[in-house]
Amino acid sequence: MAMAARLVSRSRQLYSAQAAFVNGGATQARSFAKDAASDRPPVSGDDLLKGIFFEVKKKFETALGVLKKEKITIDPDDPAAVSRYAQVMKTVREKADLLSDSQRIKYTIETFTNGIPDARTYLNTLQEIRVKSGLIDHLGIEPLMMEALEKIEKDIKKPLLRNDKKNMATLLAEFDKINKKLGFRKEDLPKIEEELELEIAKSELTELKKECIEAMETQLKREEFKDEEMPDVKELDIRNFL
Repeated sequence: MAMAARLVSRSRQLYSAQAAFVNGGATQARSFAKDAASDRPPVSGDDLLKGIFFEVKKKFETALGVLKKEKITIDPDDPAAVSRYAQVMKTVREKADLLSDSQRIKYTIETFTNGIPDARTYLNTLQEIRVKSGLIDHLGIEPLMMEALEKIEKDIKKPLLRNDKKNMATLLAEFDKINKKLGFRKEDLPKIEEELELEIAKSELTELKKECIEAMETQLKREEFKDEEMPDVKELDIRNFL
């Protein structure tokens, strides 16, 4: 699973980076900046913290509301239970307006590369984001992208700017060659993400099962529960404990 996670995370970062390369910056960041520059009155530090607190509280309550309604079977060995758990967690993210892994990668890249005029600084910034995120470039993608950039800059005899549509198109064509060489196809990403979500769901259910068993074993050691039998984890309904 770890290798699959690294591959899909890296491929999503690659395509997100290349998409941001074309449009020249962060649409979401610009939107936030536009809101901040509106005619709203100044907000004090206390009011800002209160706003953040209530927003987090709202998301938490929304997520809890979904979990109280949806039945989850704690059985990581049952594909149907794993699929159901993955769907419930997806619903939680959608209802609570939480970013998925791929959305978080895209937002981070767009935010930190917003306004960067040239391709070289963009790629260097992308590398910094990867390092700070704890991702490892196992496949050596970054050197290949930089090599493609150096080839173009050598031909045009100047730094490549991101608003240079003609030469940026040439660079993106080189990136497409890199993608194919490494076996990345953009159309395969939805399927890969779905498979990864199921693997993550199974891992989380496995950990949840382990924690439930440990908690029940601890309870049964108490005098008042010594004559009780441990229930089957699969029969537990977590909605009763929320």
